[in-house]
Amino acid sequence: MDTLTYWNGTWHEGNPAILGPRDHAFWLGSMVFDGGRAFEGCGPDLDLHAERVVRSARAIGLNPTQTPEEILKLMHESVRRFGPKAELYVRPMFWAGKGGAGPISVDPDSAQFLLCTYVAPMRAGTPLTLGLCRSIRRPAPETAPTDAKASCLYPNSSRGVAEMLKRGFNNGVVLDPLGNVAETCSSNLFIARNGVVATPVPNGSFLAGITRYRTIRLLRSAGITVEERTIRPAELEEADEMFTTGNAGKVQPVSRYEGRDMQPGPIAARAHDLYMAFARTQRVI
Repeated sequence: MDTLTYWNGTWHEGNPAILGPRDHAFWLGSMVFDGGRAFEGCGPDLDLHAERVVRSARAIGLNPTQTPEEILKLMHESVRRFGPKAELYVRPMFWAGKGGAGPISVDPDSAQFLLCTYVAPMRAGTPLTLGLCRSIRRPAPETAPTDAKASCLYPNSSRGVAEMLKRGFNNGVVLDPLGNVAETCSSNLFIARNGVVATPVPNGSFLAGITRYRTIRLLRSAGITVEERTIRPAELEEADEMFTTGNAGKVQPVSRYEGRDMQPGPIAARAHDLYMAFARTQRVI
């Protein structure tokens, strides 16, 4: 078994057919999701992911049918069904089944829910390469549901990833509408210089992630200064270290930015070690 989905009160293996062509989410993208991780029988911050997917559903106009507590219980059950050796992505989702009174609006009470948990090997600690993405920018909050982990935001990120792969990088640094650093195409970004860590301050153009939040707290608790502030692209050229945080790879050091080779440094290593130590306290099995 590599995929397990809870939908409509039943667990399904594989990739069940759930959406139809008349479903609002199928053709208008009214869908949100979240993504937690489980490995070694642990599920770090799964409660925060359950809470966020409910907030995301409300942000796009849906009335969630499950509470965070109910979702967390299902997340734990899915992890236990795979066993302690599995490395898993744990993804709850809400979507609109029907349109509302307006031409393209959602029916808030048509919200549907599923939880999909599947095998996804961890990339934590694996170095990656970044370039400056030129094909996309992060949207302003007036132009997109940036306060939600909404599926409709990701085609733009996918365009950015395609650009970076063509240029020989793993991922790309994306700017906000004002030309400041926002994040990468798929994760939050940190830089370090002279022993001080900085990460872009949340300004409504990107989702400040749960792994980002946890990493900031852990570094500060370890006595490392972390600033949340505006970062200009030129600062990336001067950074001693860069690393990213996100659910796919948790904490990953950057080994090259544009044409500059970078050695994964001690602060990135410390962030990784602190996060993994924390994660192992969050036992599910």
